[in-house]
Amino acid sequence: MKRPPLKRLGVAVALLSLALPTQVAVAHGNGTTTRTYTASTDVIANPERGFYHHTETHYYADGSGYTPLDRTTLTNFRTQENVTQILRVFYLEKFAGQDKLDKAYLDKVRADFTTIRAAGVKAIVRFAYALPGEGWPPPTPYGDAPLARVLKHIDQLTPILRQNSDVIELVQEGFIGLWGEGYYTDHFSDPNDPSIVTDQNWADRKAVTDALLRALPRDRMIQVRTPYMKQRTYGVPTGTAGALTAAQAYNGSPVARIGHHNDCFLASPDDFGTYLSDPIELDKDFVAQDSKYLPQGGETCAVNSPRSDWPSASEEMARLHFSFLNTDYNHDVLDTWADGLTTAKQKLGYRFTLLDGTFTNSTRPRSKVSVTLNLRNDGWAAPYNPRKVTLIFQGTHHTYSVPLPTDPRRWAPGTTTTLNLKVPAPGAPGKYRLLLKIADPQLASRPEYSIRLANQNTWQPTTGNNDLGATITVTH
Repeated sequence: MKRPPLKRLGVAVALLSLALPTQVAVAHGNGTTTRTYTASTDVIANPERGFYHHTETHYYADGSGYTPLDRTTLTNFRTQENVTQILRVFYLEKFAGQDKLDKAYLDKVRADFTTIRAAGVKAIVRFAYALPGEGWPPPTPYGDAPLARVLKHIDQLTPILRQNSDVIELVQEGFIGLWGEGYYTDHFSDPNDPSIVTDQNWADRKAVTDALLRALPRDRMIQVRTPYMKQRTYGVPTGTAGALTAAQAYNGSPVARIGHHNDCFLASPDDFGTYLSDPIELDKDFVAQDSKYLPQGGETCAVNSPRSDWPSASEEMARLHFSFLNTDYNHDVLDTWADGLTTAKQKLGYRFTLLDGTFTNSTRPRSKVSVTLNLRNDGWAAPYNPRKVTLIFQGTHHTYSVPLPTDPRRWAPGTTTTLNLKVPAPGAPGKYRLLLKIADPQLASRPEYSIRLANQNTWQPTTGNNDLGATITVTH
């Protein structure tokens, strides 16, 4: 037989390898089949995790300064960069001196959320009153609003926050101080020495935090700028002992809804005042435990080698369960990470990889079907907002969905979760493909908001389903 040229043989081998399945099936004598899945190394555009883009808009005394979001820009973030979230800072310059928010302003905010939803992304939201003036330290007055006015503004914003909670992944406390970061403030500490915060100042700060928690649905979280802000306001000690426990997680209490954003991550030993405990490691231990169940993220702000170098940065993001990081700032830091940036894009937040699944081959209508799935979380964190998990039987003529009693917020990073399921088979005979959907409860019909598993050839981008590669036959 004539041998093919080596070049042609190489092409044939390459084509054969492309045709090989990425799932390996093994049939068992007990009427089940086990499938093993191939992991993907892709950067995945999953919601509420990864890098974010910073956006901000202003509203000055004459009504100028508002720059609305652009749908095409946001869509391109998601489809071209795999960036599914933005930080949206709404500056309220005009309203630092008046109680009532203009209808024109509120309409602009509503329109932004409509744009966010249309683009298939989500927003980390913050409201603030002022940016610093010329010079450093910033000159006084800083330009934020007093407590009574802040509370009135939160009250007026509440309907918008509730109506758009589906595309708000969390709200940063904001309102207090320059940038809404709680430090340089005219009303919530000594303006001449912002490190002096009286008991009344802390009571006022707590009133803002409580008002914001009330303004949001019970399943939405906020973030404060430093661990001490949470510790002092809600009377919990630093260290692991004061942090959130698994039993407290997601119970709707204030401590179960307040996470952290570190906007000077890696910049100095204490991250420019982010950590105030002595020793500093106590505050880090506090955040490391808290962030198992609460959102943690932020931005870098200064080169501080070797701590800001990739080996240290990645170790700390894993320890503190980082879900998101600013891709726009600070590039002096981010550019030193080189190939580490790709790893960060993969590991920020959750990354669920399906390892294997065992399935019943055939059954009678409405009889029990056994399904066992093993999923590993290869990310640095778990989801922090609710998720609805559904097993779907997809047939030629009928499709059935079975809600599963599992909570992806408990699928901890670095662990494998086993789902042992006994679910009813469809009532109509036929062959059914098995799919898994991990949907946003408020946006279940939008595939962009469902979670894609980190596997090859499982994702259905038009439905938001993950194909398990298994078929069950329902017989008469």
